[in-house]
Amino acid sequence: MNERKPTSLVRLILACAVLLLGAYWAGGRWGQRQPVDVGAGSRGSSASPSPGNGGRVGNRANVAARDAALTDDEAINVRVYRQASPAVANILTKATEYDFFNDPVPIEGAGSGFVIDEKGYILTNFHVVQEAQSIEVVLGDQTRYPGKFVGADQRNDVALVKIDPKGKHLVALPLGDSASLQVGQKVLAIGNPFGFQSTLTTGVVSALGRNVQTSQTTLIDEAIQTDAAINRGNSGGPLINSHGEVIGINSAIYTPSGTTAGIGFAIPINTAKRIAQDLITDGRVHMAYIGVQTIPVAGYLAQALDLPVEEGLLVESAAKGGPAAAAGVHGGDRVAQAGMQRIAIGGDVIVAVDDVKVANTMDLNIILNRKRPGDTVKLTVYRGGKKMEIPVKLGERNENSRQ
Repeated sequence: MNERKPTSLVRLILACAVLLLGAYWAGGRWGQRQPVDVGAGSRGSSASPSPGNGGRVGNRANVAARDAALTDDEAINVRVYRQASPAVANILTKATEYDFFNDPVPIEGAGSGFVIDEKGYILTNFHVVQEAQSIEVVLGDQTRYPGKFVGADQRNDVALVKIDPKGKHLVALPLGDSASLQVGQKVLAIGNPFGFQSTLTTGVVSALGRNVQTSQTTLIDEAIQTDAAINRGNSGGPLINSHGEVIGINSAIYTPSGTTAGIGFAIPINTAKRIAQDLITDGRVHMAYIGVQTIPVAGYLAQALDLPVEEGLLVESAAKGGPAAAAGVHGGDRVAQAGMQRIAIGGDVIVAVDDVKVANTMDLNIILNRKRPGDTVKLTVYRGGKKMEIPVKLGERNENSRQ
């Protein structure tokens, strides 16, 4: 049987199909890690996109001529990008996981970060470098450095990485004040979505003060919501105002499809500054600790336990020697069956902290996140049918502490 050679048109169609398939897989991952549903990190991108030219165009005369033709808004975008992009890092990680047969499976990940000083400290998200066995940092000029994990605050999803610039002058981004933000302000995001390094997107501050829980152990307190496009790989990159100051760390997206839907969330830079300062100065993050294990009670459970309130946090136990126990907070003294769950009952029910109502563990974690060890808080509790106020001096949380 004779084979018919494909025509030029067929060859062209086949070539286009191959290119489209390659573009689709550019957002893929090696290994079994799922993308953070509300996160913008990336694990195991199989693409190797061109790094781009960092916004550099032609000689100085050509640049000046092009700048003169820009609108005011375009001029802001170009200026901020030129200043900031050299300090935005592509963070590449390698780790090993084990499959069902206990065979090692290499996992590669990618995210973003940014240089905050000339010593080589880089801020990023904890979930970008979590469990990484090796870290490589690629700066905007394509110089590569091994990265050292300094420390992290998992609760706030902030991590600090260090590179040794070996005498080279590093461009560092100035850190702004996230407390002064207003809805409607222009913002710019620079990162490495799907491995495309030094990508700029723009938008506005869409909302402020959001509390976004991204995992069982992580929340973004007072998150900055933005419509600047954020995708996998943008995690850890800077959200910048029109003055070129970092006002947030891009961390999460709300997405039904796995790609940007115009709702992104950034960690306020004021939170990240506090964490970075703790890590640089003391090598650890100072987190407030109250020392209770609680369970939310509401609806049928409150009725079944004959509680005097409709919602609150039932203290199952107060850690021996912890701040709450030292202040006289009572844990449960007997065990009861509640559906499929066994709980310790008879303890205090916390209904407010510093007169702020708490109905679940996230409410309590948000309050503790805004406190420092040594601060004193006022717990409003019910013990039996009696309402009480108990002052508690907060301790310092360690890696094994829960609340």
